[in-house]
Amino acid sequence: MNTNSSAVIIPAPSSATNGVGTNASAGDIRDIKAPVEIPSGWFWLWSVLGALAVAAVSYFALRFWRRHRASPAALQAVLPPHERARRKLQQALGIIYQPRPFCILVSDTLRLYLEEAFSLHAPERTTEEFLDELQASPSLSLAQKQLLGDFLMRCDLVKFARHEPSVEQLQELHQSAMRLIDETSVLPPRPVPSTSPAPPSPASTEPSPSPVAPIANGAAPEEASSIAHRPSSAP
Repeated sequence: MNTNSSAVIIPAPSSATNGVGTNASAGDIRDIKAPVEIPSGWFWLWSVLGALAVAAVSYFALRFWRRHRASPAALQAVLPPHERARRKLQQALGIIYQPRPFCILVSDTLRLYLEEAFSLHAPERTTEEFLDELQASPSLSLAQKQLLGDFLMRCDLVKFARHEPSVEQLQELHQSAMRLIDETSVLPPRPVPSTSPAPPSPASTEPSPSPVAPIANGAAPEEASSIAHRPSSAP
């Protein structure tokens, strides 16, 4: 029997080869993923409520912080005008070697004090306009008005005329401002004119004269007196 020697003989697959192929094909198959959970309406509701709560807490925390941060300014506003003016004048001594900034600060402090204490429109007016208004004001005495006018004029020389005063002169300006504040801070309040009517005068206690009957024609005074005191007769 003739055989074909040139035929190709395919060997049978070994067990090792079959095992590798089986494992490789098994590794390519992935497990089924779990289903993705879709958020319900309650989830979004609680998310919005939580965001609103965080915003409210942040708002109140910011207000609390601002209130406590502004407490020194509120305490400063509670002080009377003369106390605030004294504190600013004490701070001005730190720049007394700078004539122009010193005079600006001292002058503005005194102007603001006069506006707050006596309702004088000092800060927004020129020195001439303010002094004209001051002449008609009963808030200050004549000596105090003269002291204030001299003080403002000397400050204007430094602010606008570039005058260079000495430190001693600046100290005199500072003392003038302090003296004016000390004198005017103890002024008694002006009396408010009363608009109520004057109380009625007490009634006279003198007895009214008793009525006198008319004197008959031709009757004597004695007869007229007897007629006046005679009881009337019944009809």
